[in-house]
Amino acid sequence: MSTMNNKERPVFISVSPFTFAFPFTALASIAHRITGVLLFLGMGYLLWLLSLALESQAGFAEAEAIMAAPFAKFVLWAVLSMLIFHILAGVKHLLLDFHVGDTFEAASVSAYVVVGLSIVLAIATGAWIW
Repeated sequence: MSTMNNKERPVFISVSPFTFAFPFTALASIAHRITGVLLFLGMGYLLWLLSLALESQAGFAEAEAIMAAPFAKFVLWAVLSMLIFHILAGVKHLLLDFHVGDTFEAASVSAYVVVGLSIVLAIATGAWIW
């Protein structure tokens, strides 16, 4: 008989997306980080449009023509939707820093609330843009 229990044996945990499911709170946190990076890139596009619009009347007309295109409206909607999610998730993280809702159950509920509210506000933003 072996003196080693099964509890002491090393366990291999695969983190591939097919064998390991992240909790929803982890996915929301990862999405918060990803939206931060994408916002950094998206703000460059929006600042370019702003500088074009502010440089002259002809530049304003060109920026207006660019924003009339469906793809430009989609990019604006995407950046604003990411900003909405990033702000809501940031407030959630700030509350967690103050130990408000830091149990797993409360963090899970707040992650669902943040994602749900972000979806509703993204739809409203899309309706406002188009």
